[in-house]
Amino acid sequence: MEVAAEKPNREKLLLILAFTLVISVMNATMFNIALPEIRAEFALSVSQVSWVTSAYLLIYAIGTVIYGKLADIYKLKHLVAVGLAVFALGSVVGLAAQAYWSVLLGRILQAAGAAVIPATASIIPVKYFPAETRGRALGITMTGLAIGSAIGPVAAALAISFVHWRWLFILPMFTLIAIPFYRKNLDDSRQAGEERIDWLGGGLLAGTVAFLLIAITGGGWAFIPGCLLLVLFAIRIRSAPEPFIRPGLFRNKGYSTGLAIAFLSTGIGYSLVFLIPQLLTDVNRLAPGLVGFVMVPAAVATAILGRHGGKMADTKGNTFLFCTAAASLLTCFVLMSSFATVSPVLVSLFLIFGNVGLSFMLIALSNAISRMVPKEQSGVGMGLLSMLNFMSGAVATGVYSRIVDQGAAAVWNPLSAHTPAPVYSNLYLVLALLVVILMLLYYRLLGRKTK
Repeated sequence: MEVAAEKPNREKLLLILAFTLVISVMNATMFNIALPEIRAEFALSVSQVSWVTSAYLLIYAIGTVIYGKLADIYKLKHLVAVGLAVFALGSVVGLAAQAYWSVLLGRILQAAGAAVIPATASIIPVKYFPAETRGRALGITMTGLAIGSAIGPVAAALAISFVHWRWLFILPMFTLIAIPFYRKNLDDSRQAGEERIDWLGGGLLAGTVAFLLIAITGGGWAFIPGCLLLVLFAIRIRSAPEPFIRPGLFRNKGYSTGLAIAFLSTGIGYSLVFLIPQLLTDVNRLAPGLVGFVMVPAAVATAILGRHGGKMADTKGNTFLFCTAAASLLTCFVLMSSFATVSPVLVSLFLIFGNVGLSFMLIALSNAISRMVPKEQSGVGMGLLSMLNFMSGAVATGVYSRIVDQGAAAVWNPLSAHTPAPVYSNLYLVLALLVVILMLLYYRLLGRKTK
């Protein structure tokens, strides 16, 4: 009877988690559409206005691992309530903003609160679902991410067409509805006890991530202080009696290998988000307002199939799901390499293979990594995974930007002998080869451990 009573709570948790994920992803992507409007209103340069999204992602990445650590010690229901309240507070500040600094303050507050959502999305499947059904839970969270990605840009374009861009700030206030549901259905009886937080270690980690992200996104000067803080962080976790992250977590070969493969997978998959809009605009000559619509079918397909991917992980294993995902992603890159410049309609169809493959790959990796993390460190362990995913996206953006900017005069791709955009064709062929290598690495290093 006790087990039966828990099931409705778990189902409600997944539904409300998916709801908050949709809003979180929409909030992260909608402001990209509004950047030209913000730039014009405050007479900003491109680099200045870019901080509307850069500052958000910076705080978001750092906050994810901090909330994860806090969840190993404090009750998750309290952390969620505080995080969503700060998320909504940032919306109030943004709605009232009359100067650019207050717009940035609103976005920073939003990020500081919203970071609790990906942390919670990683923790709930691990702490509240047994390993044999965890894949399905991760699949439902992936569905929330896909829905938010699909409707965020479209909703932003429609909103800006009819009302002022400041009204984009109002969306996170709807997450306040979720607080009572989280407080009712989260069972925090399994939370850890009286462990203290190593705030110095956490601050060193936050500083490391901040400087390295700034260095990755163009501020080369930040690389040296980032490396210095990383060294200090490594020293701190070895000397502190209760370190922010226990060194033993990194000595877990399965966990460390999983993080490395996840970092590479996210970087490869980020080409779908970053390169395809550029391809559609620069090569296919598609109007910027229509680019989002081309990407909607893939996001919808991912939302529909996400749950099935999670069930596949539970029934056939993570290795099978990862290889299936790699095959789908490989199909996308081969097709993009050969025919991407022909028609936006074809790009929209090819992208379905890519998005679904990437989502299945992340489900398999998250499920596999979650089984390698000690339960008492699941919060910070999964938080590190989320943080590295953000950093991987930043690294990939820098790499892809430089490749596209430099261009390619020679067409050495045998799959596309005649193309108006050889740099894209060549790059997608390289990505296809990297997917094959990634699949072999997973099977060799993690396959036997994660069946």
